[in-house]
Amino acid sequence: MMSIPSDLKYTKTHEWVRREVDGTVSVGITHHAQDLLGDMVFVENPAVGRKLAAGEECAVVESVKAASDVYAPVSGEVVAVNEDVAASPEKLNQDPYGAWMFRIRPSEPAQLDGLLDAAAYAALVESESH
Repeated sequence: MMSIPSDLKYTKTHEWVRREVDGTVSVGITHHAQDLLGDMVFVENPAVGRKLAAGEECAVVESVKAASDVYAPVSGEVVAVNEDVAASPEKLNQDPYGAWMFRIRPSEPAQLDGLLDAAAYAALVESESH
């Protein structure tokens, strides 16, 4: 059963975004994305300090089936990467919403308002399955 937490935002490219109390946002890939890709074997995160534009390719996840780019959901600077996920990519399969990949300090926080909510993301996933 696919999980889509209602407290997160989503992109059309299957990243999830969580606002943190310190003003940063955590980014990971959705349950749907990890389910399509299968068993994860490699994660390449962006470098801390890298400045990203919304929609820019910034990370790579590789599974036994394929490699897939991960896109920045908002513009900003990478302030942290999750070394645990890089060392153990299977965590993306085991806990897709707990296993964040990197954190961004948004340069344009209003961009978060343009991301999908859980209902809109569920509708997107449903439309892609037909």
